[in-house]
Amino acid sequence: MAIMIGAFVIGLVLTLVLAAFLTPARWWQRPNARALAVLVIGTWGIGSMLLWLAPKPAMAATPVAAGIAALRPVPLSAQRSYQVFEDLNLRSASGIGARRVTVVPVGATVTATGAREGDWWEVNTKVGGRPVTGWVSSLWLRRADEARHAK
Repeated sequence: MAIMIGAFVIGLVLTLVLAAFLTPARWWQRPNARALAVLVIGTWGIGSMLLWLAPKPAMAATPVAAGIAALRPVPLSAQRSYQVFEDLNLRSASGIGARRVTVVPVGATVTATGAREGDWWEVNTKVGGRPVTGWVSSLWLRRADEARHAK
């Protein structure tokens, strides 16, 4: 917040200095709409530019930030294997309203086909020894190599 206020204060000062050199002196002898517009637009423009140029503070790496990053869904890669970490409903189409085909057990491996609708991915897997294809929420999947690193 202090950086924002500072940027606009500097913008106002620079606007006043530039206006003193670049505009006729009679504009500033009494308040008028033109002078006010120059001040407002100049302060906003220069202040915004200074904010854009200001270095952005880096987020501290905290356990909470690491936990949030771990919750993000992994990017979809066709033909990539993923590990199921909770019993997972395999559905006939994307969405929780679609018919459940089967339940994929914890620890099972699924392979993405590449089809996707938001967080819902089409996958191939084997349940009870038979191959099945269906849709699952990607929020319940982890990369197969990610499961080994988490322990």
